[in-house]
Amino acid sequence: MQDLIVTLIQTPLYWEDPSANRAMLEEKIWSIHGPTDLVVLPEMFTTGFSMNVKPLAEPMNLHTFKWMKQMAAQTGAVIAGSFMVQEQGRYYNRLLWMRPDGSFETYDKRHLFRMAEEHHTYSAGNKKIIVALKGWNICPLICYDLRFPVWSRNHQLEYDLCLYVANWPEVRKHPWQVLLQARAIENLSYVIGVNRVGTDGKNLPYSGNSSVINYKGEVLWTMDQEACLYSHTFHKEELISFRQKFPTQLDADQFSLATE
Repeated sequence: MQDLIVTLIQTPLYWEDPSANRAMLEEKIWSIHGPTDLVVLPEMFTTGFSMNVKPLAEPMNLHTFKWMKQMAAQTGAVIAGSFMVQEQGRYYNRLLWMRPDGSFETYDKRHLFRMAEEHHTYSAGNKKIIVALKGWNICPLICYDLRFPVWSRNHQLEYDLCLYVANWPEVRKHPWQVLLQARAIENLSYVIGVNRVGTDGKNLPYSGNSSVINYKGEVLWTMDQEACLYSHTFHKEELISFRQKFPTQLDADQFSLATE
């Protein structure tokens, strides 16, 4: 039962400027003090929450993919975050989970934010992933997925930590905070939310409110408004002990989910 150190990067983003964002984030990654196992970047960290896919979306194995591969190899940590990907004539808001050895996993955002017409621009994913790191099982999800508890359901305690990367506007910060706590409580899991700050190219402000929540729904750390780096050490024995004392998963409803 190894401890897990996760570093959250809450930052403003340069609007639709992948090169500038990669350079900025590289500086922030190298400024992390002490060891870390996982570095988490916001949703669409190369562009902000843009629908301008034709000039900005990248094929896999191009600039951002190679940059994340380099950052993971050089830091010895997993690097995770989502960006625009073009694949077989479609566009995806894709989270890349890049390991130091160059192996990787991907998750395509399942729930597309129709109020911004994301569903007219991107194709929805249909597969949730669980990734292993230092004896921890982690479920990475993206922004609007947070509103849909069935998709986040922790069947048979298959994950220990649920991770949401986001571009979640300030106007809806109350649901962001409450839903992060709800997902932790109902799933007997740690939850991390990593959001951006600043204002995007549509003059929409983001207040951050990146957070670390424990399995009881208690806020262990949160930060609003300010750009920051924060590293948190998670202790698995505490989670296991609580699950043994309060095994609500044994009374969970059994169901299957259609994904097509």
